[in-house]
Amino acid sequence: MADIEFPTSAGSTPGYLAEPDAGRGPATIVLQEWWGLEEHIRSVCDRLAAEGFFALAPDLFRGETTVQPSEAEQKMMALSMPQVEHDMCGAAEHLRSHDGVEGSGVGSVGFCLGGGLSVWAAARCPQVTAAVSYYYVMPHGKPDFSGLRGPVLGHFGTADEFVPIDAAKGLESELRDAGVEVEFNYYEGAGHAFFNETDRLGTFDAAAADASWERTVSFLRAALAPAG
Repeated sequence: MADIEFPTSAGSTPGYLAEPDAGRGPATIVLQEWWGLEEHIRSVCDRLAAEGFFALAPDLFRGETTVQPSEAEQKMMALSMPQVEHDMCGAAEHLRSHDGVEGSGVGSVGFCLGGGLSVWAAARCPQVTAAVSYYYVMPHGKPDFSGLRGPVLGHFGTADEFVPIDAAKGLESELRDAGVEVEFNYYEGAGHAFFNETDRLGTFDAAAADASWERTVSFLRAALAPAG
């Protein structure tokens, strides 16, 4: 587990890389919430490594984190999507070139802002062939969903005040209409950020978090399995 710098087509990007003990396995990028690359996102990378994955989280805020929602929103809105694309695609390319990485492509997993970016990466980064989106938020528009190169798994709470259930179901239909293989799971009574054990919003839901994690790991293992 280490902080690293990896190359992209626009220079270099900092990030956090967790590797499986076996030294071999599939790989996924992990995309942050609007708080930045903080301990929760690092812990997600560590948990994925414990499940046998290489997991790399690009630091989209370049070392800055916050616990204040107003500041987090400002940082999210200030993102340059061309730069974010370089960061995400560069992270996926770095993983594909990493010794020990196996499988048919690279996954993406993201939360809130990162949930939207996970789908964006799957539409725009050639190496990303499967995406997991937790409570998708995307304030910077959206890519052409017909460009997605693989399946999408979504996790949403039915009591999410930021992502109403109708919006989530509309996104699910839009992806399906674009020809994407999509499966969205809806967790009864769960609010926004139900997976974040720091409980910063007071919405952590252990049962929903555990169920969604099992689905995420199984989905990534199947979607990234070597062809043939």
